[in-house]
Amino acid sequence: MKARRLIEGATFDPAQMKAIGQAFDGAWEQIAPQVSKRPEAIEAARYKLAQLVLSVAKRGILDPEELKEEALRLMREAPAEL
Repeated sequence: MKARRLIEGATFDPAQMKAIGQAFDGAWEQIAPQVSKRPEAIEAARYKLAQLVLSVAKRGILDPEELKEEALRLMREAPAEL
């Protein structure tokens, strides 16, 4: 999956990568039911979420819960492309 590869290719230390993974997984759990069931829509939504999680992490927000909530906020504000 593109989203996982994007996250795994990021340059953070192991503890930060764990937080990023937790935030991504938690955020995806919340938004997955609202995403179309089409595979390409799911992949696009996961990739967008991964980009947002990494963007937030690069700003220094690395607490998993804060990171998740900020990524979800940004995802809700993003134009509906799916």
